[in-house]
Amino acid sequence: MQRIVIIGTGFAGMWAALAAKRLIDLNKASDIKVVVVSPEAKLVVRPRLYESGAKNMSAQLDTLFNEVDIQFVQGNVTSISPDEQKVQVLKADGEQEDLPYTRLILAAGSRLRKPSIPGLDKHAFSIDTLDDAVKLENHLAILAQQISSPARNTVVVAGGGFTGIEIAAELPVRLRPLLGTEDIRVIVVERNNEIGPELGANPRPAILAALAAQGVELNLGAAVSSVDEEGVTLSNGEHIESSTVIWTAGPEATPLTKDVPDPKDPLGRIHVDRTLRAPSAKEIFVTGDAAFADTDGSGHYALMSCQHAMIMGRFAGHNAAADLLGLELKPYEQKYYGTCLDLGPSGAVVTEGWDREVRFTGMQAKEVKRYINGTLIYPPAGGMEEVFRAADPEVGGVTLA
Repeated sequence: MQRIVIIGTGFAGMWAALAAKRLIDLNKASDIKVVVVSPEAKLVVRPRLYESGAKNMSAQLDTLFNEVDIQFVQGNVTSISPDEQKVQVLKADGEQEDLPYTRLILAAGSRLRKPSIPGLDKHAFSIDTLDDAVKLENHLAILAQQISSPARNTVVVAGGGFTGIEIAAELPVRLRPLLGTEDIRVIVVERNNEIGPELGANPRPAILAALAAQGVELNLGAAVSSVDEEGVTLSNGEHIESSTVIWTAGPEATPLTKDVPDPKDPLGRIHVDRTLRAPSAKEIFVTGDAAFADTDGSGHYALMSCQHAMIMGRFAGHNAAADLLGLELKPYEQKYYGTCLDLGPSGAVVTEGWDREVRFTGMQAKEVKRYINGTLIYPPAGGMEEVFRAADPEVGGVTLA
């Protein structure tokens, strides 16, 4: 029995499993098994963790996997041994198990990068994982029981990128019903001199207008130097009293990429070829946030986003199965790129292209964001035929997320 092992049940991992199983079934290859390894059989809807109700931002995958005959192994992959073609799995009961593979798909995603800033681990919150977002939400509820003070009423968002902007735009309307005060301050601290530096200049006017409408303050050109129980100290010496500091400043690829001896980009992503294969280990395909992949042959590379992960997952799963079936592999290609950034009560902004030309803003853009967050990025519905049709790499659609 040949085995395709997929590490992770994020967007890339889920779609990789479905795409691999689709091609296997189309070719009636009963000797190839698809196995997914993850701590839980669920998809965390990570792009929604800035919203309220974080505990509900996941979708169970066990029924879907059972319906299409994908085996699920509960556990954490702790290491990959490319030479021996096996992964080491720490099971839920604490036992370590070796799991051999014929082909491996590394889809273990990314995590929030936390530099060695004094007090960051102990005192700062994040929305990187489901547990992190639930912890933050519980903390905000506890604030409501405390006496009003500048520290209680001030939230500092460290990082003015995509995630920082979305949570900052959302926080004022979440905090006012909880704290019952108009003295709420939400402050974005960004080390660059512009908000959303990676988003470019085109969407910035809409971003600035939305944040200003909510009373969100910007502290630009300063970095976080330390965090303590009383607040945050910046690189310019300023100290901001705050009981809530939210760290959003940048991701890094899963540490499992270190087990694959190929060049990495500064975020730790593995340089892959056009079929998403690791050049040094022909049995390993890499996808999603773990892969540094060319999207269009024009110098654009996939971002750490579900927009790219969902399509890359389909290609990685298809190619791993095609490799075992002796079929031609499909070069990964994703020429379209767009962005849909939530701006809280002000709506959203939708951009198109790598220069992020603004297409529309306000509530029209908000409807697009609601459709993406509420429908488009969730697991496919329907019977096996519908699921496999959605898993075809040639069919996978645009998400903008």
